[in-house]
Amino acid sequence: MVILDVRGLSSVTDFFVICTATSERHSKTLAEHIKISFKSESVRAYHVDGLPEGIWVVMDYIEFIVHIFIEDARRLYALEKLWGDAKKIE
Repeated sequence: MVILDVRGLSSVTDFFVICTATSERHSKTLAEHIKISFKSESVRAYHVDGLPEGIWVVMDYIEFIVHIFIEDARRLYALEKLWGDAKKIE
């Protein structure tokens, strides 16, 4: 998992949270867990896309966007390279 600080690089959000799932089912499970965990803190996603397929799930929480990829999709879309100027948060 990596968190990219895209403040100043993107007008859409402040942070990208990018993680890899081992399968489509794993991706969906991670997304559901994130959704439930934040909901218990009264934080709800503005928009969720890709959940039925589970190949690339995007969860938009306005200040941050969670990207859950299966391995092949993460390599294909290479967000870390696309946003190479972003600071990585450890």
